[in-house]
This record gives sequence, C-alpha cells and structure tokens, in this order.
Amino acid sequence: MRRRHLLALPGLLLPALAAPPAARPALAQTEAQPRLPTEPLTIVGREGKRHEFKVEMALEPQQQTVGLMFRRSVAPDEGMLFDWGRPIESMMWMRNTLVPLDMVFINADGTIRRIAERTVPLSLATVSSQGPVRATLELAAGTAERLNLHPGDRVLHRLFGTAP
Repeated sequence: MRRRHLLALPGLLLPALAAPPAARPALAQTEAQPRLPTEPLTIVGREGKRHEFKVEMALEPQQQTVGLMFRRSVAPDEGMLFDWGRPIESMMWMRNTLVPLDMVFINADGTIRRIAERTVPLSLATVSSQGPVRATLELAAGTAERLNLHPGDRVLHRLFGTAP
C-alpha cells in the first residue's frame, strides 16, 4: 500500500509543475499571486475610533494558501482577509512571506479574538488563533500597535453581518 502511494506521487507532481505559475499549487509558488478583489473593512476600537481598510478577499483554498507570499509591501490601509467559511482553528505561517505582518483573528460575531503582532518574515513557526475564528486578517506589521487595536474590538464587514 505504501509503495503504491509513492509511485503515484511523481505522476501527480509533474503536471502541476508544468502548469503556468498562476495555476500551480502553493508548493511550487515562486511569485506573488495577482491582487485579489477588494472590499471595505472597518475596525472600531474601544474608544469608538473607526479605522478604514481596503482588504483583498482570500476566499478560495489556493488564494488562502498563497496569501501575501512574495509581496514586497503591504500599504498601511490595506490587508488580506481570509474567510474560513465557518469557525475553525486558524493556523498561519510566514513561509515565503517577505514582510512582517500583524495577524488579526476574528470571531464569527466580528469581535477580535487575538492579535499576533509583527510576525517574522519567512518563518515556518505556526501562528494560531488559539480558538475557533471565522476569519483571519493580515495587515502591515505595526498596524495593531499604531491604531491601538485589542481583542474585543469590532470588525465591520459583510462576513460578520455588519457592513462598514
């Protein structure tokens, strides 16, 4: 049984590596994916201050696997929102990610569960939501500190039934 799986593996990998870069699995990804469609997102801090963002929507598994890999920068008012479709334990890493990020883990009701600040570029260490979340928002490193964001702050977006 084990031998059969090993023999089948090369046949599966070769067609994937021959595909154009945009169609390759993330395992073979060597460049940033094209910008994804964007939507407005607002974070409301404890003091009621609103912070507006334009976020790329990572909805499909391939988009989520690649994320912000190979991007050279993330603008201060932009980011990427990963919609998991239902609450799950979000496990992220910084493989092939060239810039540090803040990862904001968001509950199904739109409240921030956890913030991992200034994640390390190219790290293979797992960054966990530490509980089930509906979405993960990646922002430029230092954004959470600059805007004084905290767990419990509200995220306004259609995914959470609240439009900004």
